[in-house]
Amino acid sequence: MYARPATLSPAKPFAVSCLVPSLAFAALTALAVPALADDHRTPSPDGARVFIVSPEDGATVSSPLSVVFGIEGMEVVPAGTDAPASGHHHLIVDAPQEGFDFSQAVPADDHHIHFGGGQTETTIELAPGPHTLWLLLGDANHVPHDPPVMSEPIEVMVE
Repeated sequence: MYARPATLSPAKPFAVSCLVPSLAFAALTALAVPALADDHRTPSPDGARVFIVSPEDGATVSSPLSVVFGIEGMEVVPAGTDAPASGHHHLIVDAPQEGFDFSQAVPADDHHIHFGGGQTETTIELAPGPHTLWLLLGDANHVPHDPPVMSEPIEVMVE
């Protein structure tokens, strides 16, 4: 058996009195969520940086491609490790830095590769053609630090 939804009418002041506080709560929650998202970001130390050691920007490469990650000013640890000045790598493939939402956990898909085991290198398969690669360090929960610790993007051409 299904309950009929309440309809708003002058004959139902209870429904209106329940709806108004609910709408107010929803509006306040919607305004607060973005602020809360930024509050959970882990601070990064001044001068911390990640970078791609290899391949070099502009390199012509073959697939599978070996990628070596570098880091300075922080320590690489497995995901789930909540230690100061630490994080784990995410390799971003063919996704721009512009417009990236640094307040949320890094997605897990073909363009956002997680290295939650604390790895500092990988071998990836890439289709022939141009590709953009960049690194983004995530905290214990895969959320980028504040400010984000990310590399400059590099371009490679896969033969």
